[in-house]
Amino acid sequence: MNTVESLKKTKKKLHDAGFKLTPQREATVLVLLEKEKDHLSAEEVFFFVKQKNSDIGLATVYRTLEILTELKVVDKISFDDGVSRYDLRKEGAKHFHHHLLCLECGSIEEIDEDLLGSVEEIVEDRYHFQVKDHRLTFHGICRSCQQKRKEEKIEG
Repeated sequence: MNTVESLKKTKKKLHDAGFKLTPQREATVLVLLEKEKDHLSAEEVFFFVKQKNSDIGLATVYRTLEILTELKVVDKISFDDGVSRYDLRKEGAKHFHHHLLCLECGSIEEIDEDLLGSVEEIVEDRYHFQVKDHRLTFHGICRSCQQKRKEEKIEG
């Protein structure tokens, strides 16, 4: 889906919930769309939004991100650094997507497939628990860092 379509869908979700797509909110959504692979913190979103709209304050960005989280346009996530980050929810996704977090360089890679469908069924059947969502982050060493380790062993 392109940026214009995503912006229209977000505008509709805001409108349906009684909010307007103000210029500040639009700038925030555009930054999230442009940087969707970056898992930005509120401060990082603010930095990029400020370049587009100098009239925006950090509190406005925080409020916009909270509204977008409530509307399930974005997911608020925390990794090992303790910083809340914001991640666009994929169109039509029933669940939060999974992540691979490198313990060496801190890179974050996304897994778009829902790997836990059968696990959810077991949880619902065995524990009589209705699963609404789940989050899964694998902690390990990314391909790039593994390659660097191999090269260091060869050189050392």
